[in-house]
Amino acid sequence: MFRGGTPISLDNKGRLAVPAKYREGLVSLCAGHLIITADPSRCLLIYPQPAWEPIEQKLNSLSSFNPQTRSLQRLLVGNASDVEMDSSGRILVPPPLREFAGLSKEVVLVGQGAKFELWDDEKWNLQIENALAFKDGIPVELDGFSL
Repeated sequence: MFRGGTPISLDNKGRLAVPAKYREGLVSLCAGHLIITADPSRCLLIYPQPAWEPIEQKLNSLSSFNPQTRSLQRLLVGNASDVEMDSSGRILVPPPLREFAGLSKEVVLVGQGAKFELWDDEKWNLQIENALAFKDGIPVELDGFSL
């Protein structure tokens, strides 16, 4: 389970150091083999390979005759890149994906259970502000939900 947000700096080559608290788990779970892809929210999704494979299979099994489904397949599968953690626990974020997400030097790696989201620091802070404002109201699914 990946939880919490960690501020990270991308180096000049576009690499990020995976936080130490996740490295050992990622090595045992997937030998450091990760998939990075685009998300409709303009962040990046980072999956351990075993978690990504069923998602990719399900996406590819959907009908490509539906334009919305086809667009989602193009976005998620068409932008998926295989990356490997190096011996220092770094991964290279491919330049086209860095550009897609508008990543600057300062980014935030956010644990989301079985995956991570990678956000530009400023965009992440805006997401938090929007969440706090309940700009779009509270989703129906959260009626009766309590923390």
